[in-house]
Amino acid sequence: MRVVVDNGPGRKRRASSGRALKAAKPQIAIRPATAADAPALHALIAAHLEEGRLLPRTLDELGIHAPRFVVAVDTTSDGRVVGCAELAPLSQAVAEVRSLVVSRDARRHGLGIRMVEDLAARARRDGFTRLCAFAHDPAFFVRRGFSIVPHTWVPEKIAHDCNSCPLFRNCGQYACVLEIDRSAIVQPNVRTNVRTTV
Repeated sequence: MRVVVDNGPGRKRRASSGRALKAAKPQIAIRPATAADAPALHALIAAHLEEGRLLPRTLDELGIHAPRFVVAVDTTSDGRVVGCAELAPLSQAVAEVRSLVVSRDARRHGLGIRMVEDLAARARRDGFTRLCAFAHDPAFFVRRGFSIVPHTWVPEKIAHDCNSCPLFRNCGQYACVLEIDRSAIVQPNVRTNVRTTV
């Protein structure tokens, strides 16, 4: 059976073979997490621990720190959380991207990139001057503009987490740092209501 499709005025008609259409690509929204997302965050992180790139997180800890996360949510299904990432402050100037994970079935859609960009924008708005990440495979972060540096260049991370870690000095992770350009922030001028660059 041949079906002729009308593509509108001025467009040629084309024949369709009647084959089934491909399934639509899932629609993914990135949004701030809430405490109600803690169980989904916990399940997502726990499901990917065997890959050896994430540290375990407790449900209580995730409930407390959920507002620091962004989540990727599949809006074409039941609103399932398919990705997450946390912006964890290490000092007044330095924040870390941590617990970055995308569900295996939602990879290759740029969700990690979108979440890191969202966290970088949040870090900029919150006044951080440096964003860091610790990764076994730093290529993802390097492609986002991060530089690989010695761990000692991020003393806030060492003081906050590394000193108490059993893998300290033998973790196999690369320290990646992104200097945040504060001049890129656009804020409204209160008196004139004109947007100015800070």
